[in-house]
Amino acid sequence: MSPEIATYVGYSASLFIVLSFILKDVRKIRIVNMVGCICFVIYGIYSGMLWPVIIPNGLICFIQIYHLMAGKKSS
Repeated sequence: MSPEIATYVGYSASLFIVLSFILKDVRKIRIVNMVGCICFVIYGIYSGMLWPVIIPNGLICFIQIYHLMAGKKSS
């Protein structure tokens, strides 16, 4: 992946994270935030294995998946 594309992935990740703060529905917040976290993981990988970016966003992504799955079970 070219550095320019990696930069755009990073910007889109930031956009998704900010958008998740605007939403009111918890399920939508989790989904949009998870997309942002996935973009940040991709950005971290293609920008030279930036572990301080990859690790927390990967963990947050798994936490969002857990809560989305647990929410379906209780519905």
